[in-house]
Amino acid sequence: MTSPNDLAALLCSRLCHDMLSPVGALNNGLELLTDEQDPAMRQRCIELLEQSARTSANKLKFFRLAYGAAGGFGDHVPVEEPRELIEALTADDERLSLAWSVSESTLAKPAVKVLLNLAAMGIDALVRGGTLEVGAERNGGATEIAIRASGPKVAFDATIGRALGGELAGSELSGRTAPAHMIHTLAKEQGGGIQYAHTPEALVLGAVLPDPEGMIG
Repeated sequence: MTSPNDLAALLCSRLCHDMLSPVGALNNGLELLTDEQDPAMRQRCIELLEQSARTSANKLKFFRLAYGAAGGFGDHVPVEEPRELIEALTADDERLSLAWSVSESTLAKPAVKVLLNLAAMGIDALVRGGTLEVGAERNGGATEIAIRASGPKVAFDATIGRALGGELAGSELSGRTAPAHMIHTLAKEQGGGIQYAHTPEALVLGAVLPDPEGMIG
């Protein structure tokens, strides 16, 4: 059994791990800019600083909604918010392309968190680039979410799959698997579930979450 405090600590560890690279690049760029005198090289340093700052901001916005309480005080979130966050993450890598297919105008907050975290897993799986397909629709009183990552080499840690299935807890969890455990718990609390299928060419992640009462499109 994993306590809420332990899970929060693991999610913080994951956030810090993912932020280390862009923030470190900012620090390195500032050091280079301080010592560099050549105008062309200084301009290149500034461009790298801008890129690292943009990447850092995009990741923080993503984590704020995927892990935290962003999205306002309502029960639903406009789909433009998660779309913009996922577009920003895929735009950071020219080898990635995004295919967005969400028919709803709003999604319940639990569905948004599940969608964002599954999309992040799909992006992580495309180690050599590829296409991330994101879909969601309401059907029969439930929100169905489908993420498909396809490319020349699709990698997926089986431990994350076990966390998605609720097979990890306590000391078995880590910062890497905490997001998967979080959305498994979230889906279970909503009366839904999460599934996945992996081959070397594709990773398919799906979730079904019963809609809250009063859900509007």
